[in-house]
Amino acid sequence: MVDERPDEPDLHRVARRLSAEIGPFRRTLLGTARRSVALPDIPDAQIEVLRRLGEDGWSSPTALGRSLGLARSTVSNLVQVMERDGLVERRLARGDGRSTEVGLTRLAERRLADYDASAERVLVDAMVALSEDDRRVLAAAMPALERLRARLDESAAV
Repeated sequence: MVDERPDEPDLHRVARRLSAEIGPFRRTLLGTARRSVALPDIPDAQIEVLRRLGEDGWSSPTALGRSLGLARSTVSNLVQVMERDGLVERRLARGDGRSTEVGLTRLAERRLADYDASAERVLVDAMVALSEDDRRVLAAAMPALERLRARLDESAAV
């Protein structure tokens, strides 16, 4: 049974709408950004790996899987394909010659930069068509969305 909080009756409705909108929004943005600069079709899971490595730098596959909430076998398969495609490289872990770390190649860094620039252009073009009030609401919502993501990351780490 859903816990309705009397002081926040719309909380569950907002959560459902946000959850339903995020996936399609992300896929639409990714597809539009890719097409606008003719980027190769990189699966979402690989983009998540690239994005995490871009933020964190070199990482062990185990730590990478933990931070993304992916099974060890999934990370292993992703890294194997991405290494074959020239997007990541492996090296011996610093301070531990028995394990490996994964990091971005220059190709992956360029593709992420191209995607980010393209996504920014696509979003700016779309936001320009919105009302000034809508643009203000989006800008004001960013800190709350960042805090919400951090809260979800904390919950996933537990």
